[in-house]
Amino acid sequence: MKMRIEPNGSGGRGKMSSESRKGKRRQKRIPAVQKLYETCKEVFADCGPGIVPSPENVEKLAAVLDGMTQEDVGLRPNMPCFSKERTPIITYMRLHECDKFSIGIFCLPPKTVIPLHSHPGMTVFSKLLFGTMHIRSLDWADKADDCKTMSAVDPKNDNGLCLAKVKVNSELTPPCNTSILYPADGGNMHRFTARTACAVLDVLGPPYCDPEGRHCQYYQELPFPQISVGGSDVSEEERFAWLKEMEKPDDHVIVGVAYNGPKIVRK
Repeated sequence: MKMRIEPNGSGGRGKMSSESRKGKRRQKRIPAVQKLYETCKEVFADCGPGIVPSPENVEKLAAVLDGMTQEDVGLRPNMPCFSKERTPIITYMRLHECDKFSIGIFCLPPKTVIPLHSHPGMTVFSKLLFGTMHIRSLDWADKADDCKTMSAVDPKNDNGLCLAKVKVNSELTPPCNTSILYPADGGNMHRFTARTACAVLDVLGPPYCDPEGRHCQYYQELPFPQISVGGSDVSEEERFAWLKEMEKPDDHVIVGVAYNGPKIVRK
């Protein structure tokens, strides 16, 4: 029997090698922002105002954000939008927005502040990409709270003040987990203070919409005084605060700028 022997690098082996290369090209890594967009589409598909994604979907989206870095969105701390040499202005880069969710990046120069504000009916994911930021977040106090203070004060009063409980009051520096807030928990009202230049990747589901009642309400925070409970003074300043609605501060300006990082392919 005669056998045909193919030379090295040709015939079947060459064909297999070619197919292998094609397979590798087909398995090209999906850009992180594309994966984020596709995960958001899946997670918020059946959600709406006040409807929180399932715990499994919350974890899925948080895991994607946890793995993202400044390089994934084309940011560097030495970019002009983070400079402290000019008048500090907070900028916002919109990556995507639809009626179900929005993806954007807040760029904060050192010492800038996003005042205390609300997220009505929203589930919000915030990933600090770089920098050191102080976050203070609060939720409305509930009469069911197991706290002596709640039995000593009325959560609402004639001065337009409402009682809120402190959820987070700390500084964050990457690497850190994604912060998540919910319509009625997790610190739905928060304030960001940039200790250094910071970039925050934000996902809102659904986004703000004034005609649908999702208005960004700002609040003035007033110190929570010591009160007398059972004849002794009780200080709950670390756990509670009085909040009063206010107009958007005149000096709070956010300027929209173009996003020039890796592109999202909408499907």
